[in-house]
Amino acid sequence: MNKKYFINLLLLTFISIQPLISQNTPFNCDYYAYLFQKNDVFAVDLASGSAYEVATDITTGNINGAGYNPKDGYIWGSLTYPQKSIVRIGKNFSTTTYTIDALPTSNRYIGDVSHEGIYYSKSGGDTYYIIDLDPESPTHLTSLGTGTLSQSILVHDWAFNSLDNHLYTVEKGTNKLYRINASTGNVENLGVVPALAGLNYTYGAVYFDNMGNFYVSANQTGTVYIINEVTNINNGSSINSNLFAFGPSSSSNDGARCPTAPVPMEDCTNGIDDDGDGLADCDDPSCSGVSACPTIVAPTTSGNNGGLESNNRLSQQINKRNYNRIKTNYTFRKETAKRIVKKSTYAQRGAKKALTLNDFIPLKVINEDEAIESSPTDLIKITNATDIVSVDYQRKNKTVASILALKTEDKVYEHTKYICDRLLGAELLSVSTIQIEEHNFIKSIIKNVDGGVEFVLSLSARESSDGQNFIIENHWNLDKYKSETGYFNFQIWSNSIDDLMLLSTEVIRLLDVKKTIDTYNISPPPPVFVKKGFYKNGVLNLDIVNVNGSTTVEFDAGFKQTETSNLDNMSSTIVLDKNYISNVILDTGKLFDIGFRIGDGTNTPDDLFMSDGSWGVDDAATSTNVTDFTVTPNEDQTDDTEMSIERNINLKASTKEYVSVYKAFNPRFKSVDISSYNALKFKGNGTGTLEVRFIKESINVWEDQFNATVNLGTTNQEYTILFDDFTSTKSSKADFSDVVTLVFTMVSKNGEKQVKEMNISELKLVNSSALSTNDEANSLANQISVTPNPMIESANVQFNSSQYQNGSLILYNQLGQIIQKSDLKINSGKNEVTIYRNKLATGVYFFKIKSDNLNYITKKLVIK
Repeated sequence: MNKKYFINLLLLTFISIQPLISQNTPFNCDYYAYLFQKNDVFAVDLASGSAYEVATDITTGNINGAGYNPKDGYIWGSLTYPQKSIVRIGKNFSTTTYTIDALPTSNRYIGDVSHEGIYYSKSGGDTYYIIDLDPESPTHLTSLGTGTLSQSILVHDWAFNSLDNHLYTVEKGTNKLYRINASTGNVENLGVVPALAGLNYTYGAVYFDNMGNFYVSANQTGTVYIINEVTNINNGSSINSNLFAFGPSSSSNDGARCPTAPVPMEDCTNGIDDDGDGLADCDDPSCSGVSACPTIVAPTTSGNNGGLESNNRLSQQINKRNYNRIKTNYTFRKETAKRIVKKSTYAQRGAKKALTLNDFIPLKVINEDEAIESSPTDLIKITNATDIVSVDYQRKNKTVASILALKTEDKVYEHTKYICDRLLGAELLSVSTIQIEEHNFIKSIIKNVDGGVEFVLSLSARESSDGQNFIIENHWNLDKYKSETGYFNFQIWSNSIDDLMLLSTEVIRLLDVKKTIDTYNISPPPPVFVKKGFYKNGVLNLDIVNVNGSTTVEFDAGFKQTETSNLDNMSSTIVLDKNYISNVILDTGKLFDIGFRIGDGTNTPDDLFMSDGSWGVDDAATSTNVTDFTVTPNEDQTDDTEMSIERNINLKASTKEYVSVYKAFNPRFKSVDISSYNALKFKGNGTGTLEVRFIKESINVWEDQFNATVNLGTTNQEYTILFDDFTSTKSSKADFSDVVTLVFTMVSKNGEKQVKEMNISELKLVNSSALSTNDEANSLANQISVTPNPMIESANVQFNSSQYQNGSLILYNQLGQIIQKSDLKINSGKNEVTIYRNKLATGVYFFKIKSDNLNYITKKLVIK
């Protein structure tokens, strides 16, 4: 810059200062990144991606080009109004506005402050504007002129790296990383960022940490990417980049953060949640693709199994639907499923009078190999859906995304994918937003029981009152949707957030093609939500994510003790600490199902529903007439070595054929491993022969399932059926590692109408001393030891083997669900392996050494 020009400019610069609200304290380099959207402010935890609104309407105009000033500890930015103004923001988000006449009237949406306290801001051109913000400088709050970039670049934010005092930015479209010398305007192209290759997002908020790591947030998806140690990158050298966290989408935005503040990092190998985001090691997105956590994208669940996750008081109907699928040997086979082909009428307005769900199914937008129809038409009979279409998108013969579309006539579809599974082994990793057509829809990230991660979005479209337009609704809570109107409902999930973005955008586009969308009615996501939990013996155990630091939330619930009891209510106040995740224990008493809401009364609350696997009646035989079916609470106490099968049943029916009752081991009809037990025990009485059948997931033919019989007497007595007593036409020995359902059946042997009665109580799985087992297995099992037990962080398991063999160590919870599994190379003689606690909650667990040739007896493990 010419020195004479600079002096003249100082003489001509006119500054007017307009204090709006006096500020008390600066930020002074705190931990958070701050995201500005128009004139609202969000605090962002880069480690977790979580964000919450900390201030609204802090200025008259919109804030952009924000940056942290190391010289005074405040955040500064440019304003759209008053024109030619900048704003200083304090930690309490009060502001002071300054007008700098040398600034242009255009919106300066790019900006940051150097470590010398010099503010560099620009709009869309190559010219950037320079303001002195060093309070110790004689030219404080004056324009220092302008600079010009050495080349044109399409960027939306930049940030100073404290290690070299250069600006860094990423260009939209090309995804190139640039280093800029703010003093000279020289722009250096460092190459395409590998983690961003192929994407076309706007990077409107970027940040630095004290190690020179550069964080780039994609406006549309909210995904945060890290570019490691940019100081050491030269043109042509490799760029180390990765996914870092899943944050909120944003627009009209900008980011600011103290560049010398650290960001917690996940170790990825030590079994500890190092960065405090509730995710350890390979579960943390920042570990994706590192050597310890290779990028293996798991397939998603099929739409054929979807649509029932929240249950909503339909547990018994759902149970019956799944039971009938097993009984009729139903299996969805994608090899023979109908292929969906993109036709010439795709995305055409046309003159068709009636709209169909197929009009809104995206095709060829995520580079799928093929799309197959997987419609679960049996939902129509048990939900409020009147029409259903689901499509699974395939790549390399694996499902990578699905859409479940449902038409309803009187209200929104009554089930959402995120409501239920959190209490059944799945985890809600994140709730934030994704931007479609400049509207922030709620997206959630779910980790399924099998470890697969799905990105999920639900939306519904209803017609306007005149039928000419569509209104789009997107809410976390079903009661926020307008009632007494029909909807087109869409549940969309994918194993990639980018595919979720493409599919959701195309659904919106296809809706707009048929009828113009004139209104979006969208709610914000809940800032406090249940990440995961479980119910056991009258207690709810919840892990609650507390994004906005709430101190209390209200708990309101409706519950039923059994399938046939009335609905009761309960409420209480939950006290939270200010940690990101709090563990909360709630005494509820014994339950069959519970639906509850937690919230602070101001922000969006979180809703959950949990049901145990329900008891159901199979009265499909035409001659069967059920005259009484009652389910009562099971008051029997079980110890840690037993598994109670909840609730007692009383059945009375007349039939010429058969009548059955059945109990799913969990409401999602997923298999559980009960092979650590060896007998079924219960009390009962009734009329004659009772057939008992365990339904295994791996057996497709109903008649081949393992069964046994007992003769019920007229007086109540105790029965024990050893697993060895169960037989099958296809196998000589029962392997109950994948049991889905327990069925009790009574048959009229002679075809005459008979009254059948069964009363069964205190059902449990036990280890009976009457069971005889393989002698060698017993001798080896007796030599298994675990120390310490109870354990705190880890325990050592020692066992013997008579031969070299492959095997595995499997850890189960008290529901029989596998929660950890590791492969073993078993040596001949003495072996030792370590069990790590990781994030396991306090409680009782079971572990088993399982080999190719021998099954060792299951051992109990207590974690303090």
